[in-house]
Amino acid sequence: MSTTTTETLPETTLLRFATAGSVDDGKSTLVGRLLHDSKSVLTDQLEAVERASASRGQDGPDLALLTDGLRAEREQGITIDVAYRYFATPRRRFILADTPGHVQYTRNMVTGASTAELTVILVDARNGVVEQTRRHAAIAALLRVPHVVLAVNKMDLVAYEESVFAAIAEEFTAYAVELGVPEVTAVPISALAGDNVVEPSANMDWYGGPTVLEHLETVPVSHDLAHCHARLPVQFVIRPQTAEHPDYRGYAGQIAAGTFRVGDPVAVLPSGRTTRISGIDLLGEPVDVAWTTQSVTVLLEDDIDVSRGDLIVPAKDAPPVTQDVEATVCHVADQPLAVGHRVLLRHGTRTVKAIVKDIPSRLTLDDLSLHPHPGRLVANDIGRVKIRTAEPLPVDSYADSRRTGSFILIDPSDGTTLTAGMVGESFASPEPVKDAAEEDGWDF
Repeated sequence: MSTTTTETLPETTLLRFATAGSVDDGKSTLVGRLLHDSKSVLTDQLEAVERASASRGQDGPDLALLTDGLRAEREQGITIDVAYRYFATPRRRFILADTPGHVQYTRNMVTGASTAELTVILVDARNGVVEQTRRHAAIAALLRVPHVVLAVNKMDLVAYEESVFAAIAEEFTAYAVELGVPEVTAVPISALAGDNVVEPSANMDWYGGPTVLEHLETVPVSHDLAHCHARLPVQFVIRPQTAEHPDYRGYAGQIAAGTFRVGDPVAVLPSGRTTRISGIDLLGEPVDVAWTTQSVTVLLEDDIDVSRGDLIVPAKDAPPVTQDVEATVCHVADQPLAVGHRVLLRHGTRTVKAIVKDIPSRLTLDDLSLHPHPGRLVANDIGRVKIRTAEPLPVDSYADSRRTGSFILIDPSDGTTLTAGMVGESFASPEPVKDAAEEDGWDF
């Protein structure tokens, strides 16, 4: 019997997903319910939650405590930091990022969703779609998260009315379509009661779709980045110069996308020098081929200048090298980002000096209109920027590569992260910018 079961079970895949939503929409409760009802909570964890809940005078366990780990989170009843949880079912493994709902912690939502393949956006059925809901939908579209789940929560507080759910789902879906979100799946739930989270709800027989967990287990996810543009950001140059390895020179890093093989003709950017791969070491052993997410050391046939921050790419599939970067950004710092600000730009393993040349537009979340040339972006603003870098950078479009098409802007005075950027076009087309005075005043 056990042999038959093993043969019929499909090989499990991995899904990275994030939760988002406005304050008190029930994100942490949903995550707690998901973990609890899928039997992914250890006994001692559940007992600790039950004791903490009882000390507060609550009749049952407060499942939100399974994710709200910081003391400030427990005291205020809010999520502040991104809480990562790992769990699995027989059908799939999951890495979950429970992100904050407060506007001031939107930067953490960007962090949690940046590597997600699916985002669950919660909406309180009593309040409907609010500004923070629209902001999170815009960020999901901006980060090109391929799948979005709209979880209309607290249906028990609106008497499980189908009309309430239908109105919210219609409004959100229309907004998401304007943003270019490729897929929206709406699910009516009650995280507190467990309706449609793991088990189908007996209170909403009018709903015939999947539960949240069923959708998470079955949504198609592609991890096949082996056929994408091959990219290897160099993190470290290995030169042991020992008696055993007197001439060894290797370039170590994690493959961001694609596949590399011994003998492949490659270019080293931004210099553009070309050579061939003479060897690949993986975990100290030579291999003929390596692919995405593997950490490897690449050896080259020619002795050319390669250092940390360089990018090794196929000679016939190299990204453009430029000092002028135009991107859509989400500003995450408290201090504004203004035209003329000098910043550091970190792209992959390279950090260069840069200056903000222009801010062509800022996105208005209510109607998705563009406010032209706002002059600056404040915390949580989404807009377009034009940046001039002190050194050339090899950058892909974010639409082609989420790894090598993204960057962050850093305050050079204290190292604070200012802005998360995505190179190239986004869901919003910027206003045309006059180029008459582009070169005035720039010293690089």
